[in-house]
This record gives sequence, C-alpha cells and structure tokens, in this order.
Amino acid sequence: MHAAHRSPAEFLAARVRQAAPSPTLAVSEKARQLKAQGRDVIDLGGGDPDFITPEHIRIAAANAMNAGDTHYVASNGTPALRNALARKLQDDNGLTYDPSEIIVTTGGKQALFEASMALVEPGVDVLILEPAWVSYDPMVTLAGGNVIHVGLDPDTNWAVTRDVLEAHVTAASRILFMNSPCNPTGRVLTKEEHQTIADFATDHDLIVFTDEMYEKIIYDGRTHYSLATWPGLWDRTITFNGFSKAYAMTGWRLGYMAGPKVFMTEIAKVQSHSITHATSFAMAGAVAALNGPQESIGEMVRAWDRRRKLVTDGLNTIAGIVYTPAEGAFYAFPDIRGTGMNSMEFADKALTDAEVAVVPGNAFGDAGEGFVRMSFATSDEILQKMIDRLSNWLGTR
Repeated sequence: MHAAHRSPAEFLAARVRQAAPSPTLAVSEKARQLKAQGRDVIDLGGGDPDFITPEHIRIAAANAMNAGDTHYVASNGTPALRNALARKLQDDNGLTYDPSEIIVTTGGKQALFEASMALVEPGVDVLILEPAWVSYDPMVTLAGGNVIHVGLDPDTNWAVTRDVLEAHVTAASRILFMNSPCNPTGRVLTKEEHQTIADFATDHDLIVFTDEMYEKIIYDGRTHYSLATWPGLWDRTITFNGFSKAYAMTGWRLGYMAGPKVFMTEIAKVQSHSITHATSFAMAGAVAALNGPQESIGEMVRAWDRRRKLVTDGLNTIAGIVYTPAEGAFYAFPDIRGTGMNSMEFADKALTDAEVAVVPGNAFGDAGEGFVRMSFATSDEILQKMIDRLSNWLGTR
C-alpha cells in the first residue's frame, strides 16, 4: 500500500518555512521589475555604495588572479589577510587577536550566519536590539533559536538603557546582537551605552555579537567603540566586520569575524562544511585594501555626509515627515507617522505614486513601524529628484 503523496511544501523544513525572505532585496527586486516595464524608479532600498572599489584594490586582485592565485587556500582565510586583519584590529580598534582567532568569510552576513549556527540552538533565546538589520532575526530562526525583540524607543533617539534590556532578558537568554553604527537607524552608540551593554552582558552571562560593518562611516566627530575592549568583554564577544561598506566592495563578498579561540574553532567547522573559504584572489585585494592608502574612505564619507545634509534639509520640508540626521552609516530613517500612513502603506504608495523605492520600517522589527529606510549612498542628483518626487506627492509644510 502506497503512502499518501505529500505536497511539495511538506518536504520543506520548518526552519526555512518560518524564515522570511529579505525585505530589502524584495524592495530592490520590485523596483527592478517596474524599471523593466519602463518606469523611472529611484531605488533607495539597498545598501550598496555608489563608488567603484578603489583602483589599487582591483589591481591587486587582478594581479593575483593572473599570477595563478585561483586555487584552494586555507579555509579560515589566507595567512596574509588574517595577519593584516590582526594588525587592523589592533591599530583601529585596540583589540588583540592572534590570526588563528580570525575567520575570513564570504561577506559579513556569512560570518554572522556561521556564528549563529555554531552558538544558537533550540531552547536558546537571542536578544536583538531593534530596529535591526533584516537578516539577524532569520539567522537565529534558521539556527533553531528564539528571537527576543528588544524594541528601542524612537522618541529617545533609540537609546539603549539598562531598563529596556532588563525588561526583555530571560533565563534562556544566551546571546545579544548589537550593531553600531546601526543599520537602519544610523545611531552610533555612545561610550555610556557600550558600558550599559557590557555590564548587562556580564551580569546575565551573555555572549555579544557586535556588528561593526559601518565603523568607518561616522559623522560630526563621533567615535566608534568596540565592545570587546571593555574589561571582561573580550572573552564573551565576537566582533563582525567586512570590506563591503568602507572600501566599496559589496560584490566581492568579503567579511570577517574575530573572537576567542574556543568559539572560532567551532565556527570554523561550519565554514569548512559550507563555503570552504572566501575567494582566493579577492582576499589578495583585501590585503591591499588594509595595507594600502586609506584616503578613499575619507573621500566617500565626505560625499555621504554632504548627501546626508541634502536629504536632511529636503525631507524636513515635506509634509508629514520628520528626519533626525543619521550619526553614522548611509541610511536615512525618517519618521513618517505624520503622514497618517503605516510603514508598508507609505512604501507601497511611494513606489507606485512617486516612483521611489524605500524599505518599510517594520521590516527591521516592530520598533521600526512608523519609519522607512532610504539609502543616501547614491548621487546628489538622484537624491534631489527623490526629494522633489516625495514633495510633489505629499506636499510641503
């Protein structure tokens, strides 16, 4: 007797069915579809710098490829790159790691995913400070863990306080995700907020995943801090970073993480059985990025700062929109509650009525409701056109 046939969906694992696809990629895909139909859509949904990777980095990678660097290398990354990263972490962040405590991955997203697979399991609660980058939550879900949404208050400029942390911690809490500068809010956590997180993590015996991908993109003289420099935090912190934003290398897919050997040894197993290693000749370009001239970072940040001010001035003339300028990264996260629309309604109508693609704030957690995210990592002309279109759609104050 034959068993009843399953529908195709019944073959899918629950962990995949329960994970949502990336909302930011979905917005960009919808914008691409409308463009293919001939619509003049301005896509501000993604997080891709509009600059080409600096020439010396491209040349180093091409030279490595042409020299035959097209074969397997060490799974955790080439010695040259891990040595360069150890120097970078020491010089820039005040963090001391042996190269064996650093893993190079195919993008910062892969680093966070591998660490989640290694440290998260069923029965584990993971605290995520929200609004938060859209992939944190699905990573925890895919690893079998339970997400605790720590919603921050927009009316306190998304401040991290001990009270809000204590209101969400559970007996099963094992990990806290933090991100500074923050995607999507643009907040740069203060020294005092880092101290609050350090004390909280120590008191509740938590591991902290600190995503520092935007560390180089900071405005108005603010300072970036690395949590692992706090007393007692090195042993309970994994630091995540990459080359995508600071060096305009998104398509290269190069990220890295650094942490205590007891964690990195186990995370390395996940890497060895998934991606094997990051692209060999791309890593040669990353060495050139770290060891070569750094002026390009400042040039890009100055351009983004100029665009940040353009967007700030423009958005604050539009009816129903209030925008406090980002402190870091290259996203505006304006408050659209005054329009009377929720985040999804605003994003849908902005796309269809104004031909501007933005990401609804609730994609970053419930705390993001009433806001939308738009990247200002694009030209001044496009940003001015975006402001004009939203002004024509919503009116001005």
